[in-house]
Amino acid sequence: MPRNHEIKKVLVIGSGPIVIGQAAEFDYAGTQACRSLKEEGVEVVLVNSNPATIMTDKDIADQVYIEPLTVSVLEQIIAKERPDSVLPTLGGQAGLNLGMELEEKGILAKYNVRLIGTTAQTIFKAEDRQAFKDTMEKIGEPCAASQVVHNVQDGIRFTNTIGYPVVLRPAYTLGGSGGGIAHNETELIEILTNGLRLSRVGEVLVERCIAGWKEIEYEVMRDAAGNCITVCNMENIDPVGVHTGDSIVVAPSQTLGDKEYQMLRTSALNIISELEITGGCNVQYALNPESFEYCVIEVNPRVSRSSALASKATGYPIAKVAAKIALGYTLDEIKNAITGKTYASFEPMLDYCVVKIPRLPFDKFITAKRTLTTQMKATGEVMSICDNFEGALMKAIRSLEQHVDSLMSYDFTACSDEELREQLQVVDDRRIWVIAEALRRGVSYKEIQEITRIDIWFIDKLAILVEMEERLRKEALTVDLLKEAKRIEFPDNVIAQLTGKTEQEIHDMRYDNGIVAAYKMVDTCAAEFEASTPYYYSVYGSENEAAKTTPKKKVLVLGSGPIRIGQGIEFDYCSVHCTWAFAKEGWETVIVNNNPETVSTDFDIADKLYFEPLTPEDVESIVKLENPDGAVVQFGGQTAIKLTESLMKMGVKILGTKAEDVDAAEDRELFDEILEKTQIPRAAGGTVFTAEEAKEVANRLGYPVLVRPSYVLGGQGHENCIQR
Repeated sequence: MPRNHEIKKVLVIGSGPIVIGQAAEFDYAGTQACRSLKEEGVEVVLVNSNPATIMTDKDIADQVYIEPLTVSVLEQIIAKERPDSVLPTLGGQAGLNLGMELEEKGILAKYNVRLIGTTAQTIFKAEDRQAFKDTMEKIGEPCAASQVVHNVQDGIRFTNTIGYPVVLRPAYTLGGSGGGIAHNETELIEILTNGLRLSRVGEVLVERCIAGWKEIEYEVMRDAAGNCITVCNMENIDPVGVHTGDSIVVAPSQTLGDKEYQMLRTSALNIISELEITGGCNVQYALNPESFEYCVIEVNPRVSRSSALASKATGYPIAKVAAKIALGYTLDEIKNAITGKTYASFEPMLDYCVVKIPRLPFDKFITAKRTLTTQMKATGEVMSICDNFEGALMKAIRSLEQHVDSLMSYDFTACSDEELREQLQVVDDRRIWVIAEALRRGVSYKEIQEITRIDIWFIDKLAILVEMEERLRKEALTVDLLKEAKRIEFPDNVIAQLTGKTEQEIHDMRYDNGIVAAYKMVDTCAAEFEASTPYYYSVYGSENEAAKTTPKKKVLVLGSGPIRIGQGIEFDYCSVHCTWAFAKEGWETVIVNNNPETVSTDFDIADKLYFEPLTPEDVESIVKLENPDGAVVQFGGQTAIKLTESLMKMGVKILGTKAEDVDAAEDRELFDEILEKTQIPRAAGGTVFTAEEAKEVANRLGYPVLVRPSYVLGGQGHENCIQR
């Protein structure tokens, strides 16, 4: 079915400001979709209110409106621009809700504008809790026992019939906003009141709690002709009860048998067909680990954070394909941009393992409640790729940039055995570290599984990492032992710590024995077809697939890692523009980053993309392979800045601001010397390195004092102290 040539001018609705649950993934999706539409000669009008995005660049769309995302503003833009179509599925929940409001208020009919990529009926059937429940019942897809309520009294009445705990899911909200698990009437009233307030239509689903079941997701695509494929299936390590955005996720699923995999795949294709979705869709399931019983949790009839993860995990550009489908193309007419030979109708095949870990803000908000529920708390996430699960998990851990690099990073050794078992029952961001400590003490897999409801397969993988710790502590470090430790991605500093050697000794032993990272290519087809896109991940003990170098000058651009409070999408914007600027000047560009939500990790932004942790060791492996003429650190936020000294030791020239000038601005003592030298007035202060020195300076200055650490972003660690 060829492109619909009646679609000439499309209004794309953005996602607005970054909020918990709605971050850079919608800038990535929206940017990719706008570029995809323009490839087809469609005039693109974009409206968004976030100035930090690539999407709001003047070159991404033909007309860009940085305006509030309200129905009245959208109507004014529609009246002025007269688009023939509106694409609402790439702007997260904000875009979807606005698309529905434009339809319901008759604005689309008034200006003869159609929704593309979805229909109002599809959005209604997927987002309205009662309509979704009715739709699932119609096609025989099981849902947990539930009832839609519009007031607190009805919620209490229904809960009393099915018993506590219950899950509360508001309609038309994002990231589980307004939802949660209620264990008693007090919690029910509190959560339900808030959920009804936040729902666009004042509607909340009260549902039987099936916490403890496995949570599985399928990312599926469908075109208007009814062709469907599954792009990727993913499995949460955490069982149902934790929002998928706050869970550690692995792709593809690791613990499903073929019968379970095919059962849920068939279900996902039936659901997307019944909803008549044209484009991408995310279906979430709860699967009973003791049987083949499953329940459909919910469907996102739009691109989501999971879509960005699935795109980067597989190399399949979901947003790009969704935009083409919105124009009328079928999957078998859309070329796969990675291979250049196959079509979007080919289901991706993965011959590697992908792990995503959420970036939670508890390092910044140290007094916040760390427990995780159905309401999302993560600000961003990291992704890693390896040829084994243990290695992918270790790479993801050190990508978080939260001073963690192994399963020893959080210390639970002071807990008694009884306290440790109590800690295992706590669902928070440190749970895998608690499990690791339990394994060190000989707690059985079965007991850990019964307490946490985490599958024994994952517990066994954590045990493999714990066993390696023990071997490195007790055995002589042979070449074979070092090879095995690196295969499962133990970093040099952790091996040094466990063996009592220096990090340099481990580094030298590796290189003397050829134990170095090799780079494999993400190709969407498990090497069945040759790929043309240089998109790489590292493994140990394999052959290198990284493309040969060119005679051009080469620049290494360091990304900013996961989105966190104080370091957001603006650094992705900067690093992408830096890459484009160097490419325009004829340089070969190489990006290193580990954030699956960003434009910078799209497969066609740089000449080469390395999806790797931003640590000195991981970056050094890339530097030795690529031998860049220079590196740019000033556009990757604090993450990249911290790598400046290490890059200089590797012999890499720092382009832009000199390293010593960066140091002078970031180091409080050096900066104070500059202010003194230039006679610029500033508040009296003193640089300290110990708590005792801090007390002495504070007593001299007098309270209150402001504590300002060096080399931090967004005021992390800053405190106003009014007394000792």
